[in-house]
Amino acid sequence: MAAGKIDPIHQFELNTLVPFGNTGLGLTNSGAFMLAAVGVISLLMVWGARNRQLVPDRVQSLAEMAYEFVASTVHSTTGREGMQFFPLVFSLFMFVLVLNLLGLLPGGFTVTSHIIITFVLALVVIVTVIAVGFIKNGLGFLRLFAPSGIPIYVLPIITVIEVVSFLARPVSLSMRLFANMMAGHIALKLFAGFVVTLASLGIFGIFGAVLPLVIAVALTALEFLVAFIQAYVFTILTCIYLNDALHPGH
Repeated sequence: MAAGKIDPIHQFELNTLVPFGNTGLGLTNSGAFMLAAVGVISLLMVWGARNRQLVPDRVQSLAEMAYEFVASTVHSTTGREGMQFFPLVFSLFMFVLVLNLLGLLPGGFTVTSHIIITFVLALVVIVTVIAVGFIKNGLGFLRLFAPSGIPIYVLPIITVIEVVSFLARPVSLSMRLFANMMAGHIALKLFAGFVVTLASLGIFGIFGAVLPLVIAVALTALEFLVAFIQAYVFTILTCIYLNDALHPGH
């Protein structure tokens, strides 16, 4: 990359960190950060539950807050019956959240800015929904595409719309997370680049860099909020889709 050139896309490039011999395969920065996320989540939950106290320490409080937050979300959205899917929903929430946060660290890599990763996560959700729907309801799951109370003469149109909407769920679920994380990091990279470029122009450039610096700091704070919101949106939509599988046609 040429000196002074601002390239906001460079931060999303995949790089092989550990090649696996001459196979052409290897551990990429994306894979490394996913492993790091699993490690952080495991450490948090194991350490938080290791010595539970009446007056919890910070790690235990953080683990309990995450547990209770997701548990209340699942219960309020899917009911008591949906709590059987708590491990899946909790794992998805923590995985997406930690990946989002790791991407905000200096030198970090935002795994959720890659559509293939978010699409695979969304596919896990949709395949689970379909499997649960047919296992629990049999062919009755198809009532999801034919809501009750619809006049017979518009039912074919409504059914087609519902089927297309259902098939679009993994696309919309993955695109929402991917687009928000990528857009935020591009904006942050651009303003950070403006700061460096202007500051290199001398005393007047330093004064001119104040506004981009303020915006970059504000965007960084906003990105931490977006990291949580996007994990929550992914989680709540997962719960809504699971509720459809448990109670089709309702």
